Amino acid sequence: MAVKHGVYVYESDTELSAPILADSSIQCVIGAAPVWMLDNPAEVTNVPILCTSATEAMERLGFLADFPNYGLCQTMYITSNVFPVQPVVYINVLDTATMRKQTAYTATLTAPVAANVVIDNVGLIKGTVSVVQGEKTLKKDEDYTISYTAEGKLSIAFIPDSDFDSAQNVTVTAQEIDLAKVTAAVIIGSYNTSTGVSTGLELVQSVYPKLGVVPNLLIAPGFSHIPEVGIALTAKAANINGVFKGMAILDINTATTNIYTAVKNVKESSGFTSPFCACVWPCIKVGSYIFAASAVFAALTAYTIAENGDVPSRSPSNKMLGVSGTCLADGTEVLLNQDQGNIVNTYGVITAINMNGWRSWGSYTGAYPNTTDVKDMWLPVRMMFNWQANTFILTYFDKVDDPLNQVLVESIVDSENIRCSAYTPDVWAGAEIQYLESDNPITDLLAGKVTFRQRIAPYTPAQEIDNILSYDTSALTEAMAAVGGGAE
Repeated sequence: MAVKHGVYVYESDTELSAPILADSSIQCVIGAAPVWMLDNPAEVTNVPILCTSATEAMERLGFLADFPNYGLCQTMYITSNVFPVQPVVYINVLDTATMRKQTAYTATLTAPVAANVVIDNVGLIKGTVSVVQGEKTLKKDEDYTISYTAEGKLSIAFIPDSDFDSAQNVTVTAQEIDLAKVTAAVIIGSYNTSTGVSTGLELVQSVYPKLGVVPNLLIAPGFSHIPEVGIALTAKAANINGVFKGMAILDINTATTNIYTAVKNVKESSGFTSPFCACVWPCIKVGSYIFAASAVFAALTAYTIAENGDVPSRSPSNKMLGVSGTCLADGTEVLLNQDQGNIVNTYGVITAINMNGWRSWGSYTGAYPNTTDVKDMWLPVRMMFNWQANTFILTYFDKVDDPLNQVLVESIVDSENIRCSAYTPDVWAGAEIQYLESDNPITDLLAGKVTFRQRIAPYTPAQEIDNILSYDTSALTEAMAAVGGGAE
């Protein structure tokens, strides 16, 4: 037996749990991207893609400034040029294998054929391009190369000293994408119980298992104004993976709200009244480009959270947007003054006003005015509750199936109270977690269930700052008396 002689130190595991903070600024955008430009579009179709920069997103999914048709490109542009906040999860639903026009596109290039030609058509699927000269089918990358212009037109560059002959006519054929097949039903998606394959919004449930991030801000620019899509988005945000919570940013249909007073009825008839959604109206202009407000406000919200240490305690309201204006989807200008913006806010809808520059305006969730519960009516408070719930789950998930004993209970209580106190009073007025015997009868403990009770008090936004201004007659009397005294 070995003999020990001296002083020894041994380390034991820390009973307190290191917090795993939920990332509250992850946008998840569902829609179409011009993936027909890619060599392998199937790799990025109906699968969540995490991109750490807008440039990466453009490279992996394609980019066109055709924002009405390509909602994912709206977020790419905004996170590159307006609010540089990353990462973003993209879910592309445009399937080049099934969403094609029935008749192939054909173009004849008459001799003499230039070494570089641009086919005057947008949406030709890269993998379907065929170039024929006489009886010979020319070979890609041997006889020619293909690329796309900034407008999405197919560009063909013929390679010198190849089988290409400029003196002969050339026929170019390709399958053409059919954007009309990107419908609300496609955005909503489905889950195939036989194959286990998910599409569209159903893929939100795959984001955390696949990418390790919680998608907190769900948007579908160009589609979220459709009631079926908006309600589905909200349902997904309220119950992500059965445990996490997020927010859906929904557009109010500008086609049926050409005036601000119509917003209330459209919002209510759309069913956008959940505390897990924030409604926005109208569209946003950046130069000549028109964006769905959801794409801009989601990026602003993510940017505001990121700037606040990734804690969603600050409202994205009254923040400078750095945009050119507001409008309807058809480009008709919308110019709200502060009073009109306030009226839109009373409907539970966020808008934008021009006060020495365009700024966001409104802090209510979609649940307002139907609810006055502070945790459900205020957007930053609702997001703080989401953040706290998600953080708690991520931090203590490793404790599931540990022995349900005093050590486990005390470690959770002590860890949580220490973590929460670090945010007091800057982030919230206070927070505390307790283990109460009354919540934990022996029958629950025997069943392996333990319950904690936690109270948090996030700050509400200072929506109204009043200053009662009155005339001070005594100050006038004193001033005039001093003048009179000086004259003597």
